[in-house]
Formats: sequence, C-alpha cells, structure tokens
Amino acid sequence: MELYHSPWEAYPFLSDEPEDLRCDFELLTDGIASQTGLLQAQVTDEALKAELLQVCELVYHANPTLRTRFTVNPDEICWLSAACERLRGQSEGRCSRFVLPQGCPAACTAHILRVQCKELVRLLYRHAHQGHPVESSLLDFANLLSGYFFLLALVLNAQAGQEEVEFVSRNY
Repeated sequence: MELYHSPWEAYPFLSDEPEDLRCDFELLTDGIASQTGLLQAQVTDEALKAELLQVCELVYHANPTLRTRFTVNPDEICWLSAACERLRGQSEGRCSRFVLPQGCPAACTAHILRVQCKELVRLLYRHAHQGHPVESSLLDFANLLSGYFFLLALVLNAQAGQEEVEFVSRNY
C-alpha cells in the first residue's frame, strides 16, 4: 500500500513505520519543550524563567538524539541534577508520600511535564527493547527531567500558598 503524503506535511518523519519510535521521541520532546515554554510564561520569578528557558533548550538539544547523537553534555546533566537538589531543599517537608497533581496553574503544568518525562523514559526503554542502543546519559537526563518538574511543582505550590493533597492508594 502506498501512503499519501500531503504537500503540507508538518514533519517529514510522521509517516515512519509504526515500530520506529524515533519520530514519537521527537514529538514527545517537542511537546515537553512547548509545555516548558508554557510553564515559563506562568511563573514570575526571573531566575526561574531563565532556568526554564535553559531546560527547554536542553530538551530541544535532546530532540534529534535517536537519529543522530546525544549532545547534552555531562556538565549540563550535572547542572540539572544540582537544580533538582536545590528544589529538593526548597520543598523539604512538602511531601512524604504521594500527592495529587493539583494546586496553582504553574504547579499543574509542572505535573503534566513530570508525566510527559516519564513517558519519555518509557519510550526510551521500548526503543532499547527493540534492540536499539540508548545512551545511559540520555536515560539519566529524561529521569532527571521528571524529578525536576515534580520538585518544581512542590516549590511552585509552596510559593503560591497551596497545600499539597496527599494521595493514599487503595491498592498499595
């Protein structure tokens, strides 16, 4: 069967074979970068706005990784790890268990990003299960991003005077 290709196709890899996860990775990182831009527009702290812009840029550097190579360098991963540790300190005592993804709009956006980054990790493992190499530093980066956005959600709620709502599972 011959696939139709629109002359206005939005991205040249959209018609890749369904098993090929590279375009899915690129679309997911594009979404994460776009949501990071939305989050940046929702915060007022200038230092945090600059930090989110840097995170956005790193996500876009990771975007073509599965077709090319991973170009986020070890110093940038260390920078993201240090940002997580800073946020962990700022959010200390905010959550000891699971919390509902709620609160101020910026925290809710950060929670959406947290989940999208976990989806990114899952996609990378699926890609690896297909027999493709996945750099450990790329997995570290994607996992760090998820942690960053979770901790940022806690900090943003604290800054907005929003309490965390603990979630107690009926299953665990």
